Amino acid sequence: QVQLVESGGGLVQAGGSLRLSCAASGSIFSINAMGWYRQAPGKHRELVADITSGGTTNYVDSVKGRFTISRDNAKNTVILQMSSLKPEDTAVYSCNVDVMITRWERRDVWGQGTQVTVSS
Repeated sequence: QVQLVESGGGLVQAGGSLRLSCAASGSIFSINAMGWYRQAPGKHRELVADITSGGTTNYVDSVKGRFTISRDNAKNTVILQMSSLKPEDTAVYSCNVDVMITRWERRDVWGQGTQVTVSS
C-alpha cells in the first residue's frame, strides 16, 4: 500500500506564493510520473503540472512561467512552487503518483487534497 501526504496549502493574496509538497511512502518499488491536479468549484479536475522520473516537466498553459514542479527521488517527494498567484488559481490541489509496487504491479495513487485560496 502506498500513502501520499500533502502539505502547504492555505490562503494567500493575489501575487503571493505558496509551496505544495507531497511525500509518498509505503510499498514502493519505483515511481514513474508525479503530478499535481486541481479542481475548482463547479469545474472539472485539470492537470496543473507533472514530472517524469527523468525530470521532464509538463504544465497547463495557464500556469506556465508562474509554477515550477520538481521532485526529490531519494525522498519520493514532489514539490509545486507557485508564484504570482491569481484568484483563478483557487482550487483543491491533489497530488497524483504513478507508482510501481513491484517490478510488474502498477498503482495510480491520489493524495487527500489541499485547499489553495487566492484572494484578490
